[in-house]
Amino acid sequence: MEEFDVIVVGAGPAGLAAAMTAARNGMKTIVIERGEFPGAKNVMGGVLYTQPTSRLLPEFWKEAPLERPVVEQRYAFLEGDNSFAAGYRSPAWGDPPYNAHTVLRAKFDRWLAKKAEAEGVLIITETVVEDLLYKRDGAVIGVTTGRAEGDVLGKVVILAEGVNALIAKKAGLHNQLGPEHVAVAVKEIISLPREKIEDRFCLEPGQGATLELLGDSTAGMIGTAFIYTNQDSLSVGVGVLLSELIKKQANPNDLLERLKSHPMVRKLISGGETKEYMGHLIPEGGYKAIPKMYRQGVLVVGDTGMLVNGIHREGSNLAMVSGMVAGEVAAGAINSHDLSEQSMRTYQDRLKETFVLKDLYKYRNSAHLFEENPQFFTTYPEILSDVAREFFTVDNVPKADKQKLIWKEIVGKRSKGDLARDLWKLWRTMG
Repeated sequence: MEEFDVIVVGAGPAGLAAAMTAARNGMKTIVIERGEFPGAKNVMGGVLYTQPTSRLLPEFWKEAPLERPVVEQRYAFLEGDNSFAAGYRSPAWGDPPYNAHTVLRAKFDRWLAKKAEAEGVLIITETVVEDLLYKRDGAVIGVTTGRAEGDVLGKVVILAEGVNALIAKKAGLHNQLGPEHVAVAVKEIISLPREKIEDRFCLEPGQGATLELLGDSTAGMIGTAFIYTNQDSLSVGVGVLLSELIKKQANPNDLLERLKSHPMVRKLISGGETKEYMGHLIPEGGYKAIPKMYRQGVLVVGDTGMLVNGIHREGSNLAMVSGMVAGEVAAGAINSHDLSEQSMRTYQDRLKETFVLKDLYKYRNSAHLFEENPQFFTTYPEILSDVAREFFTVDNVPKADKQKLIWKEIVGKRSKGDLARDLWKLWRTMG
């Protein structure tokens, strides 16, 4: 039975970052992945941020299979057939060191896995880890898999198994997630000639853009939709809290079709052909849903640790940073011959010093805010649409009268007291 220093369960960005970091610190490292290849079962919206990735692989953009550098981030509020959009564009984002790229995980994760193998990491695919392996005294000494003679010995196990967290739950590190703590996201890859993509999104050759869609894009349910530009395709998707889908008895596939039929979206994807369809669970519980992230000989990273910042659409960067920190802590614990729970706690302490837990703590009440105040996804997109229509409509009404009409429409949908209370809630939660 072969023994390793570090065993990583899952070959997504968090797991591969952990494995590479451990290997660089002299650890004999193995990654066990249930998919046919790294990236085969991995799904995300499709935006990879440069800074944390370059910490792992400096100037990775020179060779990584990336789609387009994102030079513009747009937001649109949908209400019926209407839309109100705003965004920010920076041509500087189209040059090194970049801010972000769109990616397709099936391509990127395979490339990242090859980089890990070049560092000496052994990657085993099509293998399901069934549980941790324990000594009689309860100490973790590896993992057991579904293969014959499939036990693998290791000093530290890093769990990067995704939001389902089956092994973490068995280890007592993760509770059963409630439907309010996860979002169901569905996504299509729609092929489209690159010239049409650049024309429709007003981009220079090779440049990319992201479009986040709020309000009626999710039929007023808590969630968001998105369109991201790839080289010769668009990533189009929608994600909604599972609790909302259950309450409304809605189907995420129907929401995606509904989104694609909206006039704004329909024009952007016109003539495209759906090449792939995929679904995924996204952790949305925020800081208060973060499980215990360590125990003797075990560390939890990425989605398994609920490390997703839904407010800023960040997940892969949090995953990779958590993986790098875990890889360093695992190597340090092994070198010091201290695999105790107290030693593993160093991981969470160090993570608190990074933007990962600082940001999640800052927005710790956001999940509760939106669950308790659905008007942010229903009433306010309607108000914004009404205000914009009245403001931009040129007629014979004096502007002073228009302002009165606008205010009347606003307070007709939300009273002055409610407006003040909503503003205070937002400021208290997000400020």
